[in-house]
Amino acid sequence: MLNFENILGVDKMGKKRKRDLQTLAIHGSKKEDNSLGSHASPIFQTSTFVFKDMREVEQVLSGKKKGYFYSRIKNPNQEKLEGVLSDLEGVESALCFVSGMAAISSVIRTFVAAGDHVVCGNVLYGCTDELFTNILPKFNIEFSFVDTKDQNNIKKAIKKNTKLIFLETPANPTLDLTDIEAVANVAKDRNKLFIVDNTFATPYNQKPLGLGADLVIHSLTKYLNGHGDVVGGAVAGEKSLIEILEKDATRSGECVLPPLECFLVERGIKTFPLRMRIHNYNALRLAKFLERHPKVSGVLYPGLPSHPQYKLARKQMITPTGFPGFGGMLSFELKGEKRAKKFINYLISHSFVKLGVSLGCVDTLIEVPALMTHAKIPREERIKKGITDGLVRVSVGIEGYQDIEDAFAEALKKAA
Repeated sequence: MLNFENILGVDKMGKKRKRDLQTLAIHGSKKEDNSLGSHASPIFQTSTFVFKDMREVEQVLSGKKKGYFYSRIKNPNQEKLEGVLSDLEGVESALCFVSGMAAISSVIRTFVAAGDHVVCGNVLYGCTDELFTNILPKFNIEFSFVDTKDQNNIKKAIKKNTKLIFLETPANPTLDLTDIEAVANVAKDRNKLFIVDNTFATPYNQKPLGLGADLVIHSLTKYLNGHGDVVGGAVAGEKSLIEILEKDATRSGECVLPPLECFLVERGIKTFPLRMRIHNYNALRLAKFLERHPKVSGVLYPGLPSHPQYKLARKQMITPTGFPGFGGMLSFELKGEKRAKKFINYLISHSFVKLGVSLGCVDTLIEVPALMTHAKIPREERIKKGITDGLVRVSVGIEGYQDIEDAFAEALKKAA
């Protein structure tokens, strides 16, 4: 685990304490080499770094001296961002990738070989589902999709050749939860690697590594950047695992994020904790509003007492303030699936809400998973996973809450 000596503050009694997540998001834990005195981080927009002589080449390439030589291997902007990400997760190391899917693909290819087996959640982001269902099996990697809400299903699915357990919690788009600590105990008992995609919850609301996961994956595109102008991914965890991953991913060229993208994500992270508070607040209020609405048949949101795993959410999804935080994502169904399209068309044409597949932005986004993010999953399989044709997914933004509710109320009225 990370040595918190570097990120400690001092309380009124003179005792050392951990710095607040908001402070870490802005400053990180490591002193920057800033000889030019720039307030904002410089953008090192270069492919190659040059050396002053052959002795420096030998020192840098051997690791005796810190330095850079090619941005596909490492760039100062990426290294700084990785430091901030590891601080947010409270671990030793993090590694950036060109996308969240590149991060997932690279993790699987690094720790799993032909003939190996993976146990994974039965509800996953559509592209992850396709990767596990149609692409990686071509390379003789086997996947078992199980309902991870019950860890006994995981125990039953584990085989002699099982190498790792992979899941999302909350799951996209059904908001199903998995007890991370319970699964971590199963993985530890069976000596399996345990990986959690924490994109929906974010490090603000949930810390899988602190609950026993070995690696955590984020789509930087989403909440950590938060402004819809970057595509990127990251993996965080113990240094020894990240070093193995980096060694393999460097060869494939996936563990690189361009300097400008790193700069933008780092800038987004400075307001990340502040944004998450509003995402949490707005989503909980909207979920309660929708649940009461006569034209809505059901709402999926971990912060509602009606959610089957509400107690687990209150235990597992804890913010830096010590109170539960249930995230900015929710899904719901209208009474009558055919109303969904009419509702969305009215909503996006008469309000600031936008129709799009991404999430975690400052503005509110809406989509129909069956037609968009999960469209490539056969309908019969989608229905089994709880992804019905009329399911609507909402990424609740940080606009004024009453404006969001008014927009949804008017569209629901017109969708009769």
